[in-house]
Amino acid sequence: MLTRRTLAALAGVVMLALPGAAQAQVTLRSSDTHPDGYPTVEAVKHMSALLEKRTNGRIKIQVFHSSQLGQEKDTIDQTRFGVIDMNRINLAPLNNLAPVTAVPALPFIFRSVDHMRKVMDGPIGDEILKALEPHGLVGLAYYDSGARSFYNSKRPITKPEDMKGLKMRVQQSDLFVALVNALGANPTPMPFGEVFSALQTGVIDGAENNWPSYESTRHFEVAKFYSETEHSMSPEVLVMSKRAFDRLSAEDQKHVREAARESVAKMRELWEAREKSAEATVRAKGAQINKVEKQPFIDAMKPVYDRFVTDPKMKELVARIQATN
Repeated sequence: MLTRRTLAALAGVVMLALPGAAQAQVTLRSSDTHPDGYPTVEAVKHMSALLEKRTNGRIKIQVFHSSQLGQEKDTIDQTRFGVIDMNRINLAPLNNLAPVTAVPALPFIFRSVDHMRKVMDGPIGDEILKALEPHGLVGLAYYDSGARSFYNSKRPITKPEDMKGLKMRVQQSDLFVALVNALGANPTPMPFGEVFSALQTGVIDGAENNWPSYESTRHFEVAKFYSETEHSMSPEVLVMSKRAFDRLSAEDQKHVREAARESVAKMRELWEAREKSAEATVRAKGAQINKVEKQPFIDAMKPVYDRFVTDPKMKELVARIQATN
């Protein structure tokens, strides 16, 4: 039985399909698991303002934040089939759909945030976005996701051996499962929205994420040990349903692409400020933060690369990323 929310979304799809719809008023529905005010949410709102200005109010975006349309795994399918028009998602849940998206998610593939931005804003990033189109998604832009680190309720992690036996939540991605396995912990794939209660009840011992997510979800209240492994700097991606995109005129498609690209600068400005404030907040609330010596963690990743970087194209991409200065 269709929910009221799904029926409303389908109604928008029908409107887009009507003759002359390219010139009709269009409201694109965009999903995000993050809460209102989060940099990715605000960036898509900024994109909407740009689109409204350039199309004289014909096109705007309505952002459904806080997982209102579902968790990422569910909203990806809805976006592919055109029930949702746009979606801000992490690359990890796309790895099984388009394997090349696993390359930016490889542990320690990026040396710094600047390195990541240079790679993803260039030809390599464009190639990865294009790989989504055969799967019903049009890649529009990359948003920063910060450096992901491990946190848990048991102890500080300073070396891989400290991970042994810990039950760690990971994204629903084979790559992240393998990453945690390689460090001797027990990976538990789980939707993002279920992590707090799982930590609180002891179903899991820890998880991994960036400063803003650690703070905004209040995970620091139930997992106070945050260890700066910075094992992943994989960006997030803003995608559009190819079905919805193809219904727009060529001119409007150009407006959408340009507005998405221009929203990146806004997102990064907000992101950098949010990272600083989130770290300050969790420190003030009693989270115990520690640095780690990264090389032993990097050395432990060889089985992950051996398993996931087998295709010649992926090997080439890894080499090109590592050669980017």
